[in-house]
Amino acid sequence: MVYRIYVEKKKGLANEAKSLLGDIKAFLGIEGIEDVRVVNCYDAENIDAELFDYCKKTVFSEPQLDDIYESMDFGNAVVFAVEYLPGQFDQRADSAAQCIQLISQQEKPLVKTMKIYALYGKLSEADIAKIKKYVINPVEAREASIEKPETLVVNYDIPTEVAVLEGFNDLDEEGLKKFIADNGLAMDFGDIAFVQDYFKGEKRNPTITEIKVIDTYWSDHCRHTTFLTTIDSVEFEDKLVKAAYDEYMADREAIGDKKPVCLMDIATVAVKVLGKEGKLDKLDKSEEINACSIKMDVEVDGKTEKWLLMFKNETHNHPTEIEPFGGAATCIGGAIRDPLSGRSYVYGAMRLTGAGDPLKPVNETIEGKLPQRKIVTTAAAGYSSYGNQIGLATGIVDEIYHPGYVAKRMEVGAVIAAAPIENVRRERPVDSDIVILLGGRTGRDGCGGATGSSKAHDVKSLESCGAEVQKGNAPEERKLQRLFRNPEAAQMIKRCNDFGAGGVSVAIGELADGLEINLNAVLKKYEGLDGTELAISESQERMAVVVAKEDVEKFLSLAESENLEASVVAEVKENPRLIIKWNGKDIVNISREFLDTNGAEKHTTVKNTAPVEWEKDTSGAFPEIYTVLAKNLNVCSKRGLSERFDSTIGAGGVLMPFGGKYQMTPVQAMVQKVPVLNGETTTCSLMSWGFNPYISERSPYHGAYLAVVESVSKLIACGAEFKDVYLSFQEYFERLGDDPEKWGKPFASLLGAYKAQKELGIAAIGGKDSMSGTFEHIHVPPTLISFAVTTSDIKYIVSNEFKEAGRKVVLLKPKTDENGLPVTESLKEVYGEVSRLVAEGKVNSAYTLGFGGVAEAILKMAMGNMIGFRFESIIPKSLIFEYNYGGFVLELKDDTNIGITLGYTTADEVIDYKCDTVLLKNLINDYEEKLESVYSCNIPSENKQIPKFDYKASSYPMPVIKTAKPRVLIPVFPGTNCEYDSAKAVERAGAEAEIFVINNLTPQGVTESVKKFADKVKQSQIIFIPGGFSGGDEPDGSGKFITAFFRNGAVKEEVTKLLEERDGLMCGICNGFQALIKLGLVPYGKIIDTDENCPTLTFNTIGRHQSKIVRTRIASNKSPWLMNTKVDEVYNVPISHGEGRFLASDEVILNLARNGQIATQYVDLSGNPTDDIRYNPNNSAFAIEGITSPDGRVIGKMGHSERWNEGLYKNVPGNYDIGMFKSAVEYYK
Repeated sequence: MVYRIYVEKKKGLANEAKSLLGDIKAFLGIEGIEDVRVVNCYDAENIDAELFDYCKKTVFSEPQLDDIYESMDFGNAVVFAVEYLPGQFDQRADSAAQCIQLISQQEKPLVKTMKIYALYGKLSEADIAKIKKYVINPVEAREASIEKPETLVVNYDIPTEVAVLEGFNDLDEEGLKKFIADNGLAMDFGDIAFVQDYFKGEKRNPTITEIKVIDTYWSDHCRHTTFLTTIDSVEFEDKLVKAAYDEYMADREAIGDKKPVCLMDIATVAVKVLGKEGKLDKLDKSEEINACSIKMDVEVDGKTEKWLLMFKNETHNHPTEIEPFGGAATCIGGAIRDPLSGRSYVYGAMRLTGAGDPLKPVNETIEGKLPQRKIVTTAAAGYSSYGNQIGLATGIVDEIYHPGYVAKRMEVGAVIAAAPIENVRRERPVDSDIVILLGGRTGRDGCGGATGSSKAHDVKSLESCGAEVQKGNAPEERKLQRLFRNPEAAQMIKRCNDFGAGGVSVAIGELADGLEINLNAVLKKYEGLDGTELAISESQERMAVVVAKEDVEKFLSLAESENLEASVVAEVKENPRLIIKWNGKDIVNISREFLDTNGAEKHTTVKNTAPVEWEKDTSGAFPEIYTVLAKNLNVCSKRGLSERFDSTIGAGGVLMPFGGKYQMTPVQAMVQKVPVLNGETTTCSLMSWGFNPYISERSPYHGAYLAVVESVSKLIACGAEFKDVYLSFQEYFERLGDDPEKWGKPFASLLGAYKAQKELGIAAIGGKDSMSGTFEHIHVPPTLISFAVTTSDIKYIVSNEFKEAGRKVVLLKPKTDENGLPVTESLKEVYGEVSRLVAEGKVNSAYTLGFGGVAEAILKMAMGNMIGFRFESIIPKSLIFEYNYGGFVLELKDDTNIGITLGYTTADEVIDYKCDTVLLKNLINDYEEKLESVYSCNIPSENKQIPKFDYKASSYPMPVIKTAKPRVLIPVFPGTNCEYDSAKAVERAGAEAEIFVINNLTPQGVTESVKKFADKVKQSQIIFIPGGFSGGDEPDGSGKFITAFFRNGAVKEEVTKLLEERDGLMCGICNGFQALIKLGLVPYGKIIDTDENCPTLTFNTIGRHQSKIVRTRIASNKSPWLMNTKVDEVYNVPISHGEGRFLASDEVILNLARNGQIATQYVDLSGNPTDDIRYNPNNSAFAIEGITSPDGRVIGKMGHSERWNEGLYKNVPGNYDIGMFKSAVEYYK
């Protein structure tokens, strides 16, 4: 029987409906709309009526937030429903099924969801069609029937064999061309003819699987076909490019490079030359190429350890263009898996995107495309959702705007990772080694993704791209991270590949020359997949590892301990052939030698055209130019975009994304501590980027050269030395075809980058090319982004915001040559001077110049602490606004005579130049308002007068049994991501932490986890429920996974005994607080069935995730957790949540206050509780951040107090040490 329930947010809490109503009115321009309702509909089968009834208010809804209905009456509304396409991953349905299983400890029920929209008002058929088009992306979803189905069971046609393409070897040229078109292949005629010749030699016709596998292997995405095309001749119009090319050719000869001249060779020759010259001594060389890898020394508790630092950039341009949420989510998922497959722990991310103007009205959208606003906002939601869930600190988020990116969006994720060198075992697989597939199951999602991303697109082709987009499942990938961080597991792995482009055929197929793969052993999401789909599906969160046969059982056991599915799917063979078996037959049997040819050899000619003048026009009056600059899309605030990304997870952020007490100065480099699992370190990594599309479109050579300069300069501006700097490039160009002038763009760009590497003596040791940035007649600008990476010690790190009034500010800039490029030796001298001044402690703040020159630097440096600036009158206006890449603005601590004195910082909140004065608040308003309608960050508040609650404790409860080292039990659910930070925080305070992973792969696993956890509660003094996104914060609400588990009878009983009989303590932070309040443990001190009168936490009123530093005051120190604090003290604390808004009636809140249960309140810079969004990030009632149980022994708070340690958040001043974990340990002494 199918049971159904409808769930709708209560009036006043229906943020999704309110947001959609606003979009329909403002963005779609439909004035007749009056109201919108959004209702979630859940169908469930294989569940009994009693269990379903219980789950209505514990899984599908929350009494405080939702209304539930057995049936719906929408009145006179226009009603339609939306569901995911078959085969697309539905996290809401999956999480609901898992929650129910945690409660029942039986098999998971079948759950299906859909979303129902009810539109009210005077709407035409055209209006309704426009709304449906806006809401439904046909690539991932479809309109659904509202009728309740008879069953949720899907009867699949089970295929048993794949087609052999009889007659393929007999096709003539026209037949082969038609074959390409009919099968949607990415290969060209030369490739398919080459394939035909191969199978003629094999004396058989191929299977369709073999054709699809070869097409995937040889796609531009997998094999860089464009970059490997032989360049037969070059015609030059630019002497500068010609000189660089001649130098490149001489270098080829000097190192004995006999490969054909091609874009790939130009991209990689610098690293070979510099390596031969001995300048890349930190480079980690290996046959196994997972990511850029360099050696580094890490100081841990005063001892030097040998580590590897890995970094990688990845794009998902095509998938994000057609399905922004899933495309962007799997962009960061794929970027993570590259260094993760290298057995390193990924701890930092940078997101860089390219878009058209998102402020353009929807009616200007090109036919067949999504509106830019829809793409940018949905992609931001997708990437942040995945990164936040997996627990990845995103240190820099920026978006580049250029009309060319309307052709195809640019979605780039760059990540940084590290591992002790002894964890990384690299051996060539040998005959009898075993391949294990780990992680997610295989479905149809992503079939053809590699080939799809390798194509140019038009209106017609976009209609059939749906299956090409993968769906992300971040909690699953988090499990992989945990497993690979375990040295015992990592050291068994001989070689590893992540499942990206090409699925099984490529991920496993690349591990060894000879392989025999058994597709019947591949775990499936659902039945009905044929052998071809199993071979090429790009379903996410999967890893293939090679281990010795004798290590298989142990490795499988370790995977199970991390709640990971794993299966043996292949064996390494000495015979160098790729053999894929399905249902007992070989459906692929291809020689490695043939696969490695990468297809028919391709040739082209190149024409390098003369560049166009690229310097900026700086004419006009000072105030007007400054105002225009502040509003420029490539200068203005992206804070509303960036703050939805968790920047503090991992407790390693040396610099926050925005600095100063107002948190408004954007940081120029991502700086994070290396994530040592045990002990403390001061070693940190730095990562930055450089690129200006408006220079690059006029001169690709200059654009690439200056991208390198800008990326390196940003490292120096944050305190790094110009030493051991390594690069990785992201190339993104239009589809080149056979046009020599189009080929001239990446040709010139790569030569510019080559020249910069040679002159600076640093190398790009990796990169990613995407060569399909074309939509009909529109092309992306020539794009070469430089990512720069190095290491340092946190004591040298400086931030970018002005620190004090009355300080001298200078400009250090290199000389430029006749081509407008920095003179190399002069640039190196500037780098040396900046580093020397920083090391000597003479620099308060530093900023390297970019898109907006000195003017942008001064504005952004001033905003963080609202410190004004007065230019010296002798400074020419052109110097303020022109490009000066490689230049630095320094705020000095003294009057050191160096560089050009630009002026002095002032206490007045203005920027002065000669007779012109510009108010800083006006510039900031223009700067922040530009994208406010797209990425909101300054929503209005009610300006309520909120009282300060005061409760001063005179004594504290004491446990009967003391212990010097209390044991802290930390449960890990699917989606938990703060367990490492939490464990380190309590251990640093003197406790003993035990991390316990909940296993819910099977009913038996759930039962065993319940029993073990209950037993471990008996042995513990403290339970600490850490933050994260348990179950992806689904179904439609946080903490439900955790509450389902803790309501189990055995667990509930032991928790009750801990609190009521053994005087134990509990703590829940963020997701943990959400669980505690929904269990009733706060504020009631025991697990109860909550009702609509109980306090709860819900979605932030801003309608998105918030990540920043907030200030909280102690309102009550009644809790033992806060016994080392005093009422009215203010502490800085990182927050990162989407559901942190505390809700309760005034009566309940005032009762809590009288009892001293309101622990902390959000306060402004004056220490006053407030509803201002800048300080109260979720609009919590009475500015409440944390509450306790009646006796204070259970505490829940949204702020991540565990994410603090010495040396963090250097650019946001304040006291972070609330001492709550130290207090918990003292409680037991």
